[in-house]
Amino acid sequence: MKTLSLDLRQRVVAAYDVGEGTRKAVADRFRVSLGMVKKLLQQRKRAGDLRPRHQFSGRKPLILETHRRQMRQWLGKQPGLTLAELRSALGLSCALPAIHYALARMDLTYKKRHSAPVSNSART
Repeated sequence: MKTLSLDLRQRVVAAYDVGEGTRKAVADRFRVSLGMVKKLLQQRKRAGDLRPRHQFSGRKPLILETHRRQMRQWLGKQPGLTLAELRSALGLSCALPAIHYALARMDLTYKKRHSAPVSNSART
């Protein structure tokens, strides 16, 4: 579905404001959904603006910059923390992979092997 132009949005709201009919009648006249008319009226009341708000759509991040700073501090003190321990220490309610990806974006990885040389007795 394409975004309604600002001109059409203004005409829909203006038609409702002048009393050219109910919300349903205005929706039928401009060939938009009743929900769109309700959304435009709510948006004008709440934000005072009718422009499309694409930049505010989508899922909001659960791990914010403050959480990232706290992760660096915790991992600086205790580098062996697991993802679950880190999640509980920060009080987050997100999934463990979300923390993993946040750490990866911060270029922090978990090295599974200690910094000791590989054992020579192992099979090659």
